Amino acid sequence: MTPRNQQVKDIKSKQGDDKTTANTQIAAIDSNVDKQLDKLHRTYLAKLSTKLNNEQIDEVKDQMTYRILPLTYNAYLDEIPNLSDVQKKQIKAWLVEAREHAIDAESSEKKHAWFGKYKGRINNYLSAQGYDMKKEAAEWQQRIKDKSSQKG
Repeated sequence: MTPRNQQVKDIKSKQGDDKTTANTQIAAIDSNVDKQLDKLHRTYLAKLSTKLNNEQIDEVKDQMTYRILPLTYNAYLDEIPNLSDVQKKQIKAWLVEAREHAIDAESSEKKHAWFGKYKGRINNYLSAQGYDMKKEAAEWQQRIKDKSSQKG
């Protein structure tokens, strides 16, 4: 158990039914952890930049996050082939932002959760741009199915 999780457990045990006080104390711990993490994040990237170029640093970040960014970005391009350059740029920007958060996450589950949050944002954006995401997904799945049946 991480020190933060142990502190949260102790607070919850100590505060019992007083959820307001517990939540306030937990929020203070989380704020402190976020500040420390932000500092470590910047330090880590600064050290990487002394040894690697930007493209190599991006590759390290992608590896740290199971290559979710390039896989997800390419999936959006494949799913919706007629995305505009502006839409592609926005999708990429949000996935990069998700990756920056995800590289600091303590588990695979939490790394994936960051991308899940941003995929929701992207899907909402694309819906607002006039895309029927359920229809786009169904058509994409059909294209994938058609491709695999042509190979067989």
